[in-house]
Amino acid sequence: MNRRNVTKLLGHPAMILISRLLLGGIFLYAGIIKVADPSGFALAIRNYQLVPDGMVNVIAMLLPWIEIVIGAGLILGAGTHGAALVSAFLLGAFALALAINLARGLDISCGCFSTAPSTGSINWLYLIRDLSLLAMALHIYRFDRGMLAITGPASRGKTATD
Repeated sequence: MNRRNVTKLLGHPAMILISRLLLGGIFLYAGIIKVADPSGFALAIRNYQLVPDGMVNVIAMLLPWIEIVIGAGLILGAGTHGAALVSAFLLGAFALALAINLARGLDISCGCFSTAPSTGSINWLYLIRDLSLLAMALHIYRFDRGMLAITGPASRGKTATD
């Protein structure tokens, strides 16, 4: 497969739609789980030992709602470009937090899809997962043209033929 074919495949509307639905579903699910248990999520954030204690509760209250908005935007195709960009930023931050704590050797729960400490410790597979999702977010950001979205191609300043 040459470069043109790979670019054409990556930019195919069906490929973008699959990526949007998958990443959007992941963010939506993660946000809903955290909204249901803000104190458990705050504990997970605190265990990472990366943010000042005064910011833990603020992050625990805001981040799940940001994840829900990102997820809904990606699934519905509303503000997809912005949702993909913000999700890429968050996934980069999540990957960095995981890498730092893996290097520290801390035995902590991820807090990604469950706030229960019994869900297991962070590991290198979580980092690979987050980096893979980051690649998916960048893929959506780069190739999404608003096709198969409720806002349509005009929302990105593109025409259907671009």
